[in-house]
Amino acid sequence: MFRTRDFSLQTQDGVAIITIDAENESVNTLSPEVGEQFEQLLTKVAGDADAKAVVFISGKKDAFIAGAKIEFLQSLKTQAEATQASRRGQAGFDRLDAFEKPVVAAIHGAALGGGLEWVLACDYRIVTDSPKTVLGFPEVQLGLLPGAGGTQRTPKLIGAQAALDLILTGRNLKPRKAVKLGLADEVVPAPILLEIARKRALELAAGTLKPDRSRGLGFRGVGKGKGLAEILRGLADKEAWAEFALEENPLGRKLMFDQARKQLLKKTRGKYPAPEKALEVVRAGMEDGFKAGLEAEANGFGELVVSDVSHRLVEIFLATTALKKDNGTRDPKVKPREVKKLGILGGGLMGAGVAYVATALENVPVRIKDKDDAGIARALAHVQSLYDERVKKKSLTWRDAAAKMAMVTATTDYSGFKQADVVIEAVFEDLKLKQQCVRDVEKVGRPDVIFASNTSSLPITKIAEASEHPETVIGMHYFSPVNKMPLLEVITHAKTADVVTATCVEIGRKQGKTVIVVNDGVGFYTSRILAPYLNEAAWILAEGAEIGDLDKALVDFGFPVGPITLLDEVGIDVAAKVGKILHEAFGERLLAPATTDQLVADGRLGRKSKKGFYLYNGKKKAVDPTVYALLPHGKDRKRLDRHEMAERCVLQFVNEAVRCLGEGVLRSPRDGDIGAIFGLGFPPFLGGPFRYADQQGIGRLLERTEHYQEKFGKRFEPAPLLAEYVKAKKKFYGA
Repeated sequence: MFRTRDFSLQTQDGVAIITIDAENESVNTLSPEVGEQFEQLLTKVAGDADAKAVVFISGKKDAFIAGAKIEFLQSLKTQAEATQASRRGQAGFDRLDAFEKPVVAAIHGAALGGGLEWVLACDYRIVTDSPKTVLGFPEVQLGLLPGAGGTQRTPKLIGAQAALDLILTGRNLKPRKAVKLGLADEVVPAPILLEIARKRALELAAGTLKPDRSRGLGFRGVGKGKGLAEILRGLADKEAWAEFALEENPLGRKLMFDQARKQLLKKTRGKYPAPEKALEVVRAGMEDGFKAGLEAEANGFGELVVSDVSHRLVEIFLATTALKKDNGTRDPKVKPREVKKLGILGGGLMGAGVAYVATALENVPVRIKDKDDAGIARALAHVQSLYDERVKKKSLTWRDAAAKMAMVTATTDYSGFKQADVVIEAVFEDLKLKQQCVRDVEKVGRPDVIFASNTSSLPITKIAEASEHPETVIGMHYFSPVNKMPLLEVITHAKTADVVTATCVEIGRKQGKTVIVVNDGVGFYTSRILAPYLNEAAWILAEGAEIGDLDKALVDFGFPVGPITLLDEVGIDVAAKVGKILHEAFGERLLAPATTDQLVADGRLGRKSKKGFYLYNGKKKAVDPTVYALLPHGKDRKRLDRHEMAERCVLQFVNEAVRCLGEGVLRSPRDGDIGAIFGLGFPPFLGGPFRYADQQGIGRLLERTEHYQEKFGKRFEPAPLLAEYVKAKKKFYGA
């Protein structure tokens, strides 16, 4: 046995087994030091006459290689440094690719980013059938591209179209899909991974195993020993013909890349340079050859590492990583209570959505209460539909889906709630109703049952007034649809016990959520900062702006949808109700134009009623021109400046976020940025409202807010903390 800090090498029966097991780390990651150790081991194996082949495997329990070490990426301060780092990685994997003895990668757990690039340079790839085994290139999520040969080896192995889908989206592949695409060669159960890997390594060395590396049309294999029959079989494959037409001739390639770029720009709107750069790099390799492609990759990687967008996306990644270790209290030693059963009050889309994530991800049984049998039927049908969707997509077997669905039961009374550890309330936004729910649960439940309200605006302190144990009352604000939206906002009031907070944070984490903890107040954080943003959009409409123009202004800024589309999605009636609560609490600053009540009276509730500001026909939507009759200026609309419309809405959003920090609703700018991005769609490439404020300059934000205050009055009154920071020459992050 030979060891380095992060590797061990052992030769058995003709196979050299190289095991990566990073010292004092929960996962394996890549860095120059790790690369140097691996080079040392390859040199040792090359000189070992007893080693006929190599197996490369991880020593971690359920992880292969998670990608490059983030700290290493952050250490690259210049484009030249980053480009050189890419070239070093490429050179290391080039040596592995050309290694004189066959190398089998035995993959259990995630092989991501540089980890996937590593195994692509091996001769054969075996993956386990574990759900923890995934392959992918998440680099675009950090504003980067694969920088150690991934943009070149992937299309060479699986074809350009499949490679682009993988590289440009950052999505992960499950084991069987990876084999189907040709990214991996074989799927085996985890317990026999090493045994099969050793066997395949010896077969490769003996020449009895010859992996099929052809993709698509047989012409790719001409000159590589392919016979006529094999080529003709390729010609019979319609997909192969399509691949050949697009990838194997200049005109087809141009069409493929032009279409890919067009589709990209629809999604990124030019705000995210990494996917576009990756597209260029893949194209360079296909048109100018592997070596030229590697050089383009290194240069592209160098540009992106030092870009502002990558810095913001890496900061978001680090913030979410830190949140995973945060129990939401001031005392990190507080441990969450074990939760064996959840109760849910209200079987609407929100309650049923919580039931789904609780059973699917948290893996605890759920008891739903609704007012009548029809409500129960709708709740169960919705949960079932979410499981059916997963079965259809083959991410879950019907047998596993049935087992999960069996964990959901329902009732019209409180039977089955006696043993619930936590009850999550998701009834109508009515304080008296929610307070009655507290009393009812405490009558039938255990003395220490946690009552969590899914209110989006009502103060938790008010709800807790109905409790005999206010320390057990907390807020858990989910976002709709629960199965897709990544944020959970946990709201504590002055009497909430730390163990209750820690328990609810852990519940959210197990349900796959990014969790922020905020202090109580009307609207908490997310609803509160969203309200002035939407309110300003309503004022702009009242000034005569066109609906489509206003939405486009904010989408061009970077939001996934415009504010008017968002109003329709939230529900105009819901927005009106929350708006009144916030106006009552904050006064003139949140005074809304007198149009929402007219819209609701006209039956315009948004998407759920198939008409709001837009008309909805299936997945299609179009501005309803008749809605203008209910707005000031009627059909006489104005072309307002898009930049100014976006600036006004965004300033309201950021200004209110700063207020929340100044008033202690937020614990930190980090939580404010994560909440805005993951809950409300604030543009990730800008890093969140606080990063955006720092980047723009807090002084300039104050100046622009004061400009609009002079023009429009009280609703643009600057947050006191803005002025304080300008005076002290402070930033929200750092000096």
